[in-house]
Amino acid sequence: MLVCDFSKRAGRVFFCMIQQTKTVQVRNPEPQRGFSGLGIAPKLLEVLVNLKFQTPTPIQSKAIPTAIEGKDIIGIAQTGTGKTLAFGIPLIQRLMQTGQGMGLVIVPTRELALQDNESLESLGRAFHVKTAVLIGGVAMGYQLRMLQRRPNIIIGTPGRIIDHLRQRTLDLRSVKILILDEADRMLDMGFAPQVNQILEAVPKDRQTMLFSATMPENIVRIATRHMKLPVRVEVAQSGTAAASVEHELFVVKKDQKTRLLDKVLSEHKGSVLLFSRTKHGAKKICRDIKTMGHSTAEIHSNKSLAQRREALEGFKLGKYRVLVATDIASRGIDVKGIEVVINYDLPENPEDYVHRIGRTGRAGLTGRAISFVVPEQRYKIREIERLTRSSFPITPLPELPPVRPGVHVIDEDRRPVFSRRTQTHARRAFGGQRRFTKPSSRY
Repeated sequence: MLVCDFSKRAGRVFFCMIQQTKTVQVRNPEPQRGFSGLGIAPKLLEVLVNLKFQTPTPIQSKAIPTAIEGKDIIGIAQTGTGKTLAFGIPLIQRLMQTGQGMGLVIVPTRELALQDNESLESLGRAFHVKTAVLIGGVAMGYQLRMLQRRPNIIIGTPGRIIDHLRQRTLDLRSVKILILDEADRMLDMGFAPQVNQILEAVPKDRQTMLFSATMPENIVRIATRHMKLPVRVEVAQSGTAAASVEHELFVVKKDQKTRLLDKVLSEHKGSVLLFSRTKHGAKKICRDIKTMGHSTAEIHSNKSLAQRREALEGFKLGKYRVLVATDIASRGIDVKGIEVVINYDLPENPEDYVHRIGRTGRAGLTGRAISFVVPEQRYKIREIERLTRSSFPITPLPELPPVRPGVHVIDEDRRPVFSRRTQTHARRAFGGQRRFTKPSSRY
């Protein structure tokens, strides 16, 4: 097994320590017949059988045996490949074997926290494992009652965990296993200071597991500083898009995007997850889709936790055919059978494209990713193609339907374009400097 000690030299990361002479290939592993050969305890194997988990995914078959041994792990795998079980099974088994200590799972979004909690509860129910979820949008009093039950596992978002630490309602000194789930997304969302603060609050003598779909530089820094000779388990090269997803691009003018959306929704009859760049744009798109005659819901930070959960549950159950979302839903939302992911707006970062389209083509099914590209955004496609090491075909624009009454033709999601005169007056007002306030959170 290759064990990597991360160190920095001349701005690059070198994997500089080989513990054993025999190296195990982890990028394209042999198919695993079942969970029984991974070192999992018999009682936990029974639970997996009852939950109808029969064949481990590549990340599960490679990460579980190493994690059960107590080693630190960096798991790189595409979105939707079963990373929750990859850390959930070793987490519960090691906590039950030692009979002491606590597990801490840090996630970027409320939805992912609830999803991870559901999976861990189902795995640990036979062992009377107690969990607590610490996320925003839920009353602190309720969370305090959960903490008073002395949970075995805490799942939370960085901001709410920090809130409890500041109020001294959470003690992390008994954490024995720490998991960073969707670590790259957490850092993309600006949680690096909170994550580092939490890492300083947990004991140094612990097992750390970090799971991510990409491997940016800031994750390497975490590995260097906070992990002990982590084993890198990579079942797909960082940035790899799912092979089961078919990509389609339309180059379209801004004022044609809504009509193209109408055309696409009429041609594809299954469930659709659509991504908007901003929450305000998501609201307008959702209103237009309803005018087109499709059932739809929206999910973004302007919605309460209860509204977001209702939208997701309705989407899962088929109440809503189209779910319109900002990038808050690009990871951690496990919805089966999504036929199409539509990038109505291209993501700000190329990595987010991989995570968005990871919502379709899951669990061995095929999927389709359709992107609307305005001509001035062609450079973004080139960035995505470089990251994914792919070339995406451009589909000729079909004949578009006429504008429906009540549907927005102008792309109102864009920030206003100020004239040079207006910009000059703004700079003079701020002493000749280009000072612009940051836009409100897009999520």
